[in-house]
This record gives sequence, C-alpha cells and structure tokens, in this order.
Amino acid sequence: MPHLILIKHSLPEIIPNLPAREWHLSDEGRARCQILAKEIAMYSPRAIFSSVESKARETAQIVSAQLGVPFEIADDLHEHLRASVGYTSQAQFENSLRGFFAHPRKLVFGDETADAAHARFARAVNGIRAAHLNETVGIVAHGTVIALFVARAATVAPFDFWKRMGLPAFVVMALPNLELKRVCETIAPGY
Repeated sequence: MPHLILIKHSLPEIIPNLPAREWHLSDEGRARCQILAKEIAMYSPRAIFSSVESKARETAQIVSAQLGVPFEIADDLHEHLRASVGYTSQAQFENSLRGFFAHPRKLVFGDETADAAHARFARAVNGIRAAHLNETVGIVAHGTVIALFVARAATVAPFDFWKRMGLPAFVVMALPNLELKRVCETIAPGY
C-alpha cells in the first residue's frame, strides 16, 4: 500500500535577526535526520521532496541520502507566508497561530490566510501524488502547512496538532484516501 509521508523539518539553528525561512539546520538537527531516515525507511519511499526553505531542503537531502532515493525541491511546499512578522516570543507566536487556525478565512497573522496556505500546499502535494501514482513519497515541509493539511484530511484540531509536532516529526497517510496511519510527534536522540 502506498503512503504519503509528511515530514516537518528538523531542528534549525535559530538566529533571531534572520527570517525563519533562512535558518539552516543545527548540528543537533542534522543528527536527528539520521534517526528520522531510519524511522521512515520501513515505508520504502521512492523519492523525497522538499520546500525551497533551507531547513527543509537540508532535512530532505540528509534523509534521501540515507535512504538512497532521489531528492527534489518542489514549488509551493513552503511555510505559511509571514515575512512581515518579525521574531517574537514563543507565547506571542503561539497566540498568533491560535488565531490563524481559528479563523482560516481571515488574514489574522502573516501575509496569507490559513485557507490560502492550505490550498497552495494541497495543490503542491496533490501534484506530487499525481506524478507518483501508487508510490510512497516523503515530503519535507513545515509545521503550519502540514497541520492545515492533516487537520482537513483527518479531522483533527489544527492548533493542537501543530503544537505537538516536534523538530522533526512526521505523519504517515495511506493513499489514495489519506487515512491517517501514524503520527510521530518528535524524533530526538534516545527516541
């Protein structure tokens, strides 16, 4: 049975004066990718795709190299657009995301509504699925867009789901109906 594996990127090195889309993986994040690759190997993905963002791309490159499968960057897998939002405290960030998920049609945080982010991400995921019918693929992306996608496919609360996802985390969904099969909320040494 083919699966869709949605992977939240690994742990970045946080540099507050740089936009999050420019952050790279930390040493710990790269080490966690080794564990991540072992965890998803049992699903035998045929390819790994990623968003253009550095932390996702680096996660995908490490995982694909470990698994010996092709890696490709795909358009529109990037995180919810929020370039206009600077670095904030974790509490403030979570409060903003709570509103974002609660009011998906309204522009309440960042530069894209939740509905717009979901539509963009879903189109990209569905394009990859169409190009790889009957194959398991992995997609390395970002917590907010993954939470939006999974919440709508599996009827879970998006904010709560987002909050539980660590760095990295992954979700396995059976194809073609996107039945939620497994959620791995975090991967860290000693996991």
